[in-house]
Amino acid sequence: MPKHGKKYLAALAKVDRSRLYTPAEALALVKETSYTKFDATVEAHLRLGIDPRHADQNIRTTVALPHGTGKTVRVLVFAQGEAVQAALDAGADYAGSDDLIARIDRENFFDFDVAIATPDMMGKVGRIGRKLGPRGLMPNPKSGTIVPAADLARTIREVKGGRVEFRNDKTGILHVAIGKVSFTPQQLAENFVALMDAVKAAKPSGAKGTYIRTVTLTSTMGPGIPVDPAAAQNFKP
Repeated sequence: MPKHGKKYLAALAKVDRSRLYTPAEALALVKETSYTKFDATVEAHLRLGIDPRHADQNIRTTVALPHGTGKTVRVLVFAQGEAVQAALDAGADYAGSDDLIARIDRENFFDFDVAIATPDMMGKVGRIGRKLGPRGLMPNPKSGTIVPAADLARTIREVKGGRVEFRNDKTGILHVAIGKVSFTPQQLAENFVALMDAVKAAKPSGAKGTYIRTVTLTSTMGPGIPVDPAAAQNFKP
């Protein structure tokens, strides 16, 4: 059992573990119990009633957070021809073809958060899938990161503006950043609602019983705050 410091224990003492909080109460408490010197990330953790062993019950989708995550998102685009300059003009941090693929393959270059590709590039990108895949960086149609050249500019703007990909882990839990402690309660609430709507829309047809089983809100290094799942699904800020 890891030992916690005095600041964590003081923050934990403010959380009543015997009750479930409303989303508004929990978000306020997340801000109150964040004790880091940096602007901590606010995270939502949802345990779902899915069986990750079945491919058709795994969730991988995106949500457009109205206020973003507060994090600068570095975007790399695999494209060729005129699409390379179009991607850079739209705000991509890196764009290219064989040059970027070689850099990733030979130099282990991973100084980016999201990789987007045009369909004609996937044959080449597939060669470095063994490196991109484990890091969650492989372009995928489910996450909206394989798009025609004509849609590159819009996709890059969305990703940089707050579109977040999320997927369940092997235990059926989602871990999603919904903002920073410095956000206003209203901003965090609106981001949380957007996430909950996306999770509900992504419910697999094969999921049985209660779909959203537990909801926990927390900040980086802060204590987890249990939220009433029913209140979370019906929350209107």
